[in-house]
Amino acid sequence: MKRTIRTAVLTAGALIAALGLPAGTAQADTPAPRTDLRVLVVSDGGPATAAIAAELASAGTPYTEIDLTRAGRPVVDAAFLADTVDGRPRAKYQAVVLPNDNPFPAGSSEMAALASYERTYGVPQVDAYTWARPAVGLQYFAAGGYGGSLDGVSASVTAAGRGGPFGYLDGAVPFEDNSPTVGESYAYLAAPAPGADFTTYVDAPIPGTPRRGALVGEYRHDGRRELVVTFVYNQYQQQFRLLARGIVEWMTGGVHLGASRNHFAVHVDDVFAADDRWDTVLNCTPGDVDCANGAGTPNPIRMTAADAAQAVDWQNRRGFTLDLAYNGAGSLDQREDNNGADPLADKLIADRGRFRWINHTYTHAYLGCEQDTSVVPWRCATNPGGSTKWVSRTAISDEIALNRVWGQTSGLPLENDELVTGEHSGTALLPQQPQDNPNLAPALADNGVAWLASDNSRDPEQRNVGQASTVARYPMNIFYNAGRAAEQVDEYNWIYTRRSQGGSGICEDHADTTTCLTAPLDTATGYAGHIVPQEIRTALGHVLSNDPKPHFIHQSNLAEERIAYPVLDGVLDAYGALFADNTPVVNLRMKDIGRELQRRAAWKDAVRTGQVTAYRIGDTVTVEAPSGLQVTASLPAGTRLGGSAFGSAYAGRVSGWTPSAGAPLAFTLPSDAPAATGALAAPEARAGQPAGAAAPAPVTDPAPRTHVPEAVREHRTGTSGD
Repeated sequence: MKRTIRTAVLTAGALIAALGLPAGTAQADTPAPRTDLRVLVVSDGGPATAAIAAELASAGTPYTEIDLTRAGRPVVDAAFLADTVDGRPRAKYQAVVLPNDNPFPAGSSEMAALASYERTYGVPQVDAYTWARPAVGLQYFAAGGYGGSLDGVSASVTAAGRGGPFGYLDGAVPFEDNSPTVGESYAYLAAPAPGADFTTYVDAPIPGTPRRGALVGEYRHDGRRELVVTFVYNQYQQQFRLLARGIVEWMTGGVHLGASRNHFAVHVDDVFAADDRWDTVLNCTPGDVDCANGAGTPNPIRMTAADAAQAVDWQNRRGFTLDLAYNGAGSLDQREDNNGADPLADKLIADRGRFRWINHTYTHAYLGCEQDTSVVPWRCATNPGGSTKWVSRTAISDEIALNRVWGQTSGLPLENDELVTGEHSGTALLPQQPQDNPNLAPALADNGVAWLASDNSRDPEQRNVGQASTVARYPMNIFYNAGRAAEQVDEYNWIYTRRSQGGSGICEDHADTTTCLTAPLDTATGYAGHIVPQEIRTALGHVLSNDPKPHFIHQSNLAEERIAYPVLDGVLDAYGALFADNTPVVNLRMKDIGRELQRRAAWKDAVRTGQVTAYRIGDTVTVEAPSGLQVTASLPAGTRLGGSAFGSAYAGRVSGWTPSAGAPLAFTLPSDAPAATGALAAPEARAGQPAGAAAPAPVTDPAPRTHVPEAVREHRTGTSGD
């Protein structure tokens, strides 16, 4: 009977022998090794290691990357991997990611050096993508297994996976199948090799058989631990996004710098106002700037009291809070036209505590340059000398202040430092307005605005506008000027079909960002059959990518046929089917998202520039960082910082932000936390698999489908569509 013996830490004698030190140096008080909280990523330029590196970067987890394709790269040898600091042996990396189980050039001693390092310090190794065979603890895939496409297949997390690093998932791991003509995934499926110490974490059915084969599993051999992954992926594919957290948790033992959570927030713009309606005959929006010479008759879309009640009911049912960006003048106009009555405002104000509220300016005026709408597309008006005619500081301040007063008078629970301008105006808008309105920043400061919404499709990075910081929002491709599915599809066809198909040709003119439809969508079925699934997929991709940025729609989308709800329900339903209860979607308000983005940027810059040092010795994690920097980490439940519990629970771990005062932060891990260092007894060599044998290079497989850019934004003639 084979037994594998695991030790929590190296004894002094074993450590000295492993390091090749003279036996005479052995002392009873040899210090325990130090393990730096940094990951080594060895890349061959392929998508799998790039995906794992992207996951580490997104979470803010420090890593060092070696590109095997570059001349002059560092050599992976004993000195590169370990040294001594203050008389204490140091492992420079807590985990190693390789493109496969042995990617180094033939004749190189690097794999041997790496294997020795892993054995000495108990450092785990991730094989980002390799093929099934005994060298990785699996049977040959050709012997009753499978090698081929997994497009559309539903893989599963095993009981071992749910009880281990993938415990944040409910079980299903669906593989994408976005196109019937494009191969999007390739995998090898096989059972563990006879006698191999292999634990399967994720498996899938082997086509044509009742058996299942491993896709992700842990292989223990020769005193080492490998996470073997047998499917190819890129960083944008859903199957990787679902498993990325578990891969990082496995390789770090749940102890690492950085954190990752799944966020979803939805802003509803133009509340109390009315949105102009798309005209299916004129192919423009009467009342807006895209209809030349004021063509057509405006037919606005506005929520009713019944729609407001539906929004409350939906929130209660989903356990989700919407952010309502309101324009107070819209209610004033309604009351003036209806003998003082505005049932919508009455209902929303009565239920004001059920929502979060954001100042969206009083009249939704354009706050950039003054618009000359005598032409389509519009252009910036100019002064007699030819300079741009800007909306004044006073006019901008009035829009902010009047709406704030209206909201306060109505009892809305406002955060006065948040602002969404109409059409994100005031900030640069290409091609007409290539710079911010110079009067915008002073007006924001006059009104204490600290967080300003921007459009992620044109201004994605957080930046300063005077004293305010931007919060980029994802525009959902549910149009502001559509309250009914047929209108949405008609406009969608206009934007996304070629001129020869009756469309505008915008997709032909913007081929770098827009994909033309192969044929126009049926106005009766195209919304539910094409647009809704696409928008769910796009939004869910953001949610699964540790991306806190909010999405935005418009009040018109909650009116009439309420076409936004199928998309919002689809995102939340899909999320709920994938994740365990310990990993809820995080629903933050705008200023909290802004702070999160701000903290992340500062943290990543400090990590990138080497201002952060972190290491583990025994059950203590020490982090050294500049004073004032917010430090983030993911650690086992029960971790303490000083005399207090650290962080908040998420996905089976605790994580959060804590400020550095300049002195080292010492986190105490719970007694049952996995050991930081250790050696595994090396089992006997398997038949036909000598210990330490180099693995052959994986076969060349079809490349995974590359990322399709964000759902093409609203390329309307003359307006951003907000």
